[in-house]
Amino acid sequence: MNDLPTLPDPVVSAGAAAETPPAAKPQPEPSLLETVQQPQMLLVGIVVLAILLAGQTWSAHNQVRNLREEMARRLQKGDASNAETGTLARAVQETSKELQGKVALLESKQQEAQSQQLALEQLYQDLSKNRDEWALTEIEQVLSTASQQLQLAGNVPGALIALQNADRSLSRSDKPQFITIRRAIAKDTEKLKALPSVDSVGMALRLDNVIAQVDTLPMLSDEKPTLPAPPEKKAKAKPAVGKGGKPEPVEQTSPWLQALQDTWNGWSSEMWNDVRQLIRVRSVTTPDALMLSPTQAYFLRENLKLRLLNARMALLSRNETAFRADLIAAQEALVKYFDVRAKSTQTVQMLLRQVQTSNLAIEMPTLSDSLNAVRNYKAKP
Repeated sequence: MNDLPTLPDPVVSAGAAAETPPAAKPQPEPSLLETVQQPQMLLVGIVVLAILLAGQTWSAHNQVRNLREEMARRLQKGDASNAETGTLARAVQETSKELQGKVALLESKQQEAQSQQLALEQLYQDLSKNRDEWALTEIEQVLSTASQQLQLAGNVPGALIALQNADRSLSRSDKPQFITIRRAIAKDTEKLKALPSVDSVGMALRLDNVIAQVDTLPMLSDEKPTLPAPPEKKAKAKPAVGKGGKPEPVEQTSPWLQALQDTWNGWSSEMWNDVRQLIRVRSVTTPDALMLSPTQAYFLRENLKLRLLNARMALLSRNETAFRADLIAAQEALVKYFDVRAKSTQTVQMLLRQVQTSNLAIEMPTLSDSLNAVRNYKAKP
């Protein structure tokens, strides 16, 4: 038999259709503008990051370079200070050698004077029988010693005393032959009295006083900030008086509000005092003076002492050129590195000015007239 086609069961077909899931909706595709903007934003971020890294690298490089330059400058200043200290040390050594030479010369002069004294004692014994010869020999020896002191140390008072003693010794004798000698002594005495007086001892004492005060002088580099003044206590407000002499009522504030206000006032005043100590404005012509280390400050004070000692030695040896140069250098160091506003520094500057006004360029005369008169008289038969 022929198979007939079977029709689908409508109930079964409906169930199958219900079990089949609906087809998913198609997702919208991204637009062309959004696709193009994403790489651009990424590129901009990379560029900004690269710029920031480059700026950071440049800033760090500049800081390192500035630090290197500052270190180089400070090392150069330290080398210059060491070189100057070495120069001063060599100058002091040379001055010490010169002083040793002068001391040796003075010792030789002293030995010569001692030998002359011995010779004088021998002459006393040989000429004990001749009073006039003995007196003239003594006067000659005294005048010779005074002339040596006058030329070496500028001892004008000692030379005057020697001339006066010689004239007094000759005045005890009534011989007219001594008139020529006394006339020469009077002439030399007038020459010495006409000289301007130089208080070498007083000047040396002033320099010693300045040298003793160098360690206590305040420097610009070790100045400390002033402490803040204590806060002033506010006086309690008096109650207002109204008509009839009766006090007006005062508004009472709450205790916690008053405590809060007091705390705020105290904290604000303390903060303001701290802020005022953070910034200080000073006018300094030599900024290098503020950057001295304690070691450099110590050597600076020692160099100033050496300058003053050299000036004192030049004063005693009557070397006016070295005396003026050392005093000028000491005054410049005081103005440059020390606080000239301090009273002690001003006192030291005043003492140095007083010493500097003295004149050492005085040509000392000789006692040749008196010595020649005595020797000529002794040479006569």
